[in-house]
Amino acid sequence: MASMMQPQIILLKEGTDTSQGKAQLLSNINAVTAVGDVVRTTLGPRGMDKLIHDDKGSVTISNDGATIMKLLDIVHPAAKILVDIAKSQDSEVGDGTTTVVLLAAEFLKEAKPFVEDGVHSQNLIRSYRTASTLAIEKVKELAVSIEGKSVEEKKGLLAKCAATTLSSKLIGGEKEFFATMVVDAVMAIGDDDRLNLIGIKKVPGGNMRDSFLVDGVAFKKTFSYAGFEQQPKKFDNPKILLLNIELELKSEKENAEIRLSDPSQYQSIVDAEWNIIYDKLDKCVESGAKVVLSRLAIGDLATQYFADRDIFCAGRVAEQDLNRVAAAAGGTVQTSVNNIIPEARRTASIVLRGGADQFIEEAERSLHDAIMIVRRAVKNSTVVPGGGAIDMEISKYLRQHSRTIAGKSQLFINSYAKALEVIPRQLCDNAGFDATDVLNKLRQKHAMQSGEGASYGVDINTGGIADSFANFVWEPAVVKINAINAATEAACLILSVDETVKNPKSESAQGDAAAGAMGRGRGGGRGMRRR
Repeated sequence: MASMMQPQIILLKEGTDTSQGKAQLLSNINAVTAVGDVVRTTLGPRGMDKLIHDDKGSVTISNDGATIMKLLDIVHPAAKILVDIAKSQDSEVGDGTTTVVLLAAEFLKEAKPFVEDGVHSQNLIRSYRTASTLAIEKVKELAVSIEGKSVEEKKGLLAKCAATTLSSKLIGGEKEFFATMVVDAVMAIGDDDRLNLIGIKKVPGGNMRDSFLVDGVAFKKTFSYAGFEQQPKKFDNPKILLLNIELELKSEKENAEIRLSDPSQYQSIVDAEWNIIYDKLDKCVESGAKVVLSRLAIGDLATQYFADRDIFCAGRVAEQDLNRVAAAAGGTVQTSVNNIIPEARRTASIVLRGGADQFIEEAERSLHDAIMIVRRAVKNSTVVPGGGAIDMEISKYLRQHSRTIAGKSQLFINSYAKALEVIPRQLCDNAGFDATDVLNKLRQKHAMQSGEGASYGVDINTGGIADSFANFVWEPAVVKINAINAATEAACLILSVDETVKNPKSESAQGDAAAGAMGRGRGGGRGMRRR
C-alpha cells in the first residue's frame, strides 16, 4: 500500500498551462487555417480590401498581406509564425505576402487528415521538405531569363513585372502609368539598390494621374522667414551644403552672471553673440555653396543674409530627405561649418497625388511592392508566368513524381501538390468565377504531353484560361521560390511542435500591469460615498 502512495513529482509551477499531443497539433493547425482565411479574399487582381481599425482610432485600408498581418495583432503563438513569414517575404522580395500565408495555411490544412489518422508528423515534414526541393528545382527550370536585352526592351519587360504586381492593388486601374514610373525610378538610381534612395512624397489633392516622378530629390516646402522670396530658386549644377546645425541667433541657455566694471564692456558681450552667427554664415558663403539645407532651423537673419548673396536656403528639412540629397550629390551632412569637406550618386522621388489620406497610404504601399519587384527582377533576371500557371505546373509535376514513390510519402507529396492549387482556385473565387470548372480546364491543359500548356493560368477578364506568358502576366522567379520555401518551413515548424507550455507568471504580470495602470491616479482622491 505504501508503495502505491508515491508522492506526485511537480516539475512546473502551479497554474502553468500545458497542452500536448495530437490535440495540441490540431489546435495549432486550426489557428493557422483561421489566419489564412482572413487574408484569403485579398489575393489577386479581384481581391477585396480589408479595413482595419486599431485601438488608437487610426483606420487602414489595405490588401497587402504583410500590412494586414502586422495590423491584426495576433496573440496565438503558432499563428504568429505566419506574421513572421509574411514580414520576411515583404523584406526579401516585396510581393507575394498573401501567397506565402495562403500556401502555409493550405499545406497544414492538407496535413490535418493525416495527423488525425495517427500519422507521425516527422513523416509529413520529411515528405514536405522533399516536395519543396523538387518544386523549387522545377520553378528554376521553367523560369525564362530577360537578360541580354537592350535597355528599352528590358524596361518594357520590367514594366510588365511591375504591372502584374500592381494589378492586385488599389491603384490597379492605372497600373501601366505607375509601372512605367516605378521602372524609371529604379533605373534612375542605377546599380545602387538601396530602397531609401527612392523617396515617395504624399500630397493630398488631385487624382492619381497627377502623380509624377522627379529625377532627383523632392521634399515639401519648409517653414521660411522673410527674405525667402528674394532668394533665387533655380540653379545649374550648384554646390550644395548640408548641415545639421542651427543658423539662428540664440541667447545662451545657461543662467550665467557677468559682472562689468565698465558699461562699454557690455557691448562687447552683445557683439560676441552676433559675431558667432556671422562667423558661421561667412564660412557657409566661403565654401562656395549656392544651396544651403539644414535639418535644424535657419533663422530670419540667416535667410536674409543668404538672399543678399544669391544663395538658396531651407531649414528644418527632414533627416531622411537630407540623407537622400547627400547620397544623390555624393556629399555628407556637416555637423560644423569649420573644415567643410567637399565630396555622385543618383536618386529619384515619386510625388503621389490622390483624394483621401488612406488611399494615398495604400498607393504608397503598392508602389513599395512594385519597386521591390523591379529591383529583384533587375538583379535576378528570370521570370515565370503568373495567374496560377506556375503553381498548376508544379502541382502536375509533383503528382506525377509522387506516383514513382512507394510508401506513405506518395500520399503526402500528393497532398502538397494539391495544396499548391489553392492559388488559381482562390484567384477564381475572388473574381466570382466557377473555380472547379476553371481548375479542370487548367489541369487538362497542363497535362498535355507536348508541354505547350505549361504557361496557362487563370484569365481574370473572361473567367476562362489563357497563356499567362503571352499576356505578359509575369512575376520574378525569386518571388515564387521564396514563397514556397518560407511556406514549407513554416508548415514544418508548426508540425514539429507537440507541446505548448504557457507560463502563468507572464499572464498574471500582464493582468497586474493593466490593473496597476487603472488604479494609479494623481494624489489622493475621495472614494465613492457609501449608501
